[in-house]
Amino acid sequence: MKIAIVLLNWNGEKLLNVFLPTLIKNTNSSDIYVIDNNSHDNSIKLIKSNFPNIKCIQLKQNYGFAEGYNKGLGEIEADIFCLLNTDIEVTEDWLKPIYKVFKTHKDISIVQPNILDYNNRKSFEYSGAAGGYIDFYGYPYCRGRIFDSLEEDLGQYDNNANIFWASGACFFIRKKVWISLGGFDNDFFAHFEEIDLCWRAFNNNFKAVSIGESKVYHIGGGTLPKSGFKSYLNFRNSLILLTKNLPKKKLFKTLFIRLILDFIMSFRFLIKGEFIAIISLIRAHISFYLSFRHHYKKRTLNLNKKNYWSIKSIVWAYFIKKQRIFTKLSQ
Repeated sequence: MKIAIVLLNWNGEKLLNVFLPTLIKNTNSSDIYVIDNNSHDNSIKLIKSNFPNIKCIQLKQNYGFAEGYNKGLGEIEADIFCLLNTDIEVTEDWLKPIYKVFKTHKDISIVQPNILDYNNRKSFEYSGAAGGYIDFYGYPYCRGRIFDSLEEDLGQYDNNANIFWASGACFFIRKKVWISLGGFDNDFFAHFEEIDLCWRAFNNNFKAVSIGESKVYHIGGGTLPKSGFKSYLNFRNSLILLTKNLPKKKLFKTLFIRLILDFIMSFRFLIKGEFIAIISLIRAHISFYLSFRHHYKKRTLNLNKKNYWSIKSIVWAYFIKKQRIFTKLSQ
């Protein structure tokens, strides 16, 4: 069984220089690829000069996270793809428990390790923590992270666990499953594309698991720092996610409630003085409504399963009931 480690890069010369040596040192048995989204820094020169064993796939323009991976992975032969952010530090033997799970459990199709904070190494990191879930209204949360509340890693999530979505920061998937699902949806560009893929996998009875024995450290925001554009993508893509994957009977009611919840969220931004976030939210909703028919056509109506959620409302649990640790949630 062959695992290909695949990094998507755009102007990430500094990150590559920091993290590739550790990746190479701790990844002896797998080929490493860098898909370059038409960088205009010295990323390619750095790789060819200092890391000649890494295979480069150079794209002609910046296709974003989703389409960039779609184009690059089409040129790679492997049984398992590992999509790895350029701002992640892997640990010694990080691949062994993941390899074992894929080899011994043929029913498992998607895997992520526990993702810890590179700068606060005892804490889980925002982008996936110890595996993700969504509530009834499509809000994501994780073992070890709910909204902005991050838990300390005390070994509480070192067990393997079934999850709903795996983080795109360190995302393993069987190639045959990737192909059968059609890869990422290019319309997402970046953010929520891995949740959409995992939801489609769930609707097709593919299983996702978090492997607590394997750990990596993620800077978070290293590849796409916090910005109005990032906020826009998060709000817009979460609505696209619901449109594509919710059961039809729940779709319009849920979207209406999400509109109300996002409107309430805008008041929170106003109180905190986050005016760029308000503008991003409004832009996201306008863009979504204008393109609604396009995304609605992508639905596979006979595969939209009802039992996708674990918590009715993570917003209610977090802000009203003050349940800010995953193990305290009323599952």
